[in-house]
Parts: sequence; structure tokens; C-alpha cells
Amino acid sequence: MRDKRIAVLVSGGGTNLQALIDAQGRGELIGGRLAAVVSSNPDAYALERARRAGIPACTVARRDFPSGREMTRAIVERLRELDIDLVVLAGFLHILTEEMVAAYPNAILNVHPALIPSFCGAGYYGLRVHEAVLSYGVKLTGATVHFVSEEPDAGPIVLQKAVAVREDDTPETLQRRVMEEAEWTILPQAVSLYCQDRLSVEGRHVRILPQAQRPATHPFVKENVRHV
Repeated sequence: MRDKRIAVLVSGGGTNLQALIDAQGRGELIGGRLAAVVSSNPDAYALERARRAGIPACTVARRDFPSGREMTRAIVERLRELDIDLVVLAGFLHILTEEMVAAYPNAILNVHPALIPSFCGAGYYGLRVHEAVLSYGVKLTGATVHFVSEEPDAGPIVLQKAVAVREDDTPETLQRRVMEEAEWTILPQAVSLYCQDRLSVEGRHVRILPQAQRPATHPFVKENVRHV
């Protein structure tokens, strides 16, 4: 069986992309390989990270399309041309329309910088998440990797990791620590588990299968979860 081909969608600096590149270099993306990077921003530093790692990259810019739906369709077409098996949203700042998940049901992972279902959904991205965490006064935050569904940040949760909030935190220091202590760890882990066929979706629950019990067929139960 060939390694699964992974595409990473980015919009900015690409720190989570770099975490995946580093994990691949350490041999930790078992059963998969980074095959493409697609950026919504032609000036994103993530494109330079891809170039340095020898990963083919392209830009599908939002400004080039009359609507988000047309942009989504263009991305889907490009991913199909590249024979992509798994799509990873890593700092991708646009909400994709239903054509994306219809094309890749249970095959899109997103990393969110909070413990879903807290501080998530439309409008919660980047520093806004960490500002909300500090404003609310919670003691723990963290990161979540989840499958993408039609509602932002509402798909079945794959992995989560908690990070303590410090009294002297600013949004910037908290953002950095959540990335270092959580996002850069659980995103490569979730990608590797997917590529090993070790994730099974059962309703809202994602079960991690032991290696010895991997199913012979595709592991995802599509009929129990509504995706777009």
C-alpha cells in the first residue's frame, strides 16, 4: 500500500506546517508523506518553508475568485489533480464551503488553538482565541485536532492537549506556548494516526485503534456523521 499523500492548506507563517515537516524528517508521519502545500496568500512565509523542504507548493488566492465557493472549488480541483488523500488545515484563514468536505469526507484535519468546545467557532482564530481565554479567566487552555464538518470547529475531536494559563500571560506569550506545548505535538500525531488507518469515527467520537486491529478497509464510518 502506498503512503497517503498529504496536502497542507496555509495562509501565513506556516509554523504548524513546519511542525509537520520536522515530524516527517524524524520519520514520525508513518504511512504518509507531505505531497503539496496550498496557500491562500501568495506572500505567505509557509510557501518558503515548503520550498526549503522540497514540497511542491501553489497559491489559490481568495482575491482571484468572486466568492468563497468558487475558491473552494478551485482548491478541490487542484487537490484532485494532485491525488491527495488527506487535507490538513494549518493556519488556513478561510472558511471553505461544502464542496471541500463533500470531496474529502472524514479526510480533513484542522488544528484549533483551544480546547473545543470552548473558544471556538466563527470569529475565533489567531490571537482572538487567546485574548478570549485570558478575558474569561480560565486556568487551562490548549489545542484540539478535529475532523472538519460543515460547522466551524464542530467536527469530531481526534486529539487534545491542555496547556496551563499563567497569570502574567499576554495573548502573544500564550499563543506561543500553546503552539510549542500542544499544536506542534498533537497535529503530527493525528496526521500519522490517520495515515496508519488508526482512526475510527463513531458518531461524535473518534476511536484510536491499536496497530494490531487496523481494519482492512477504510476506517471511517461516514454514515454516522453528517459532513459537507
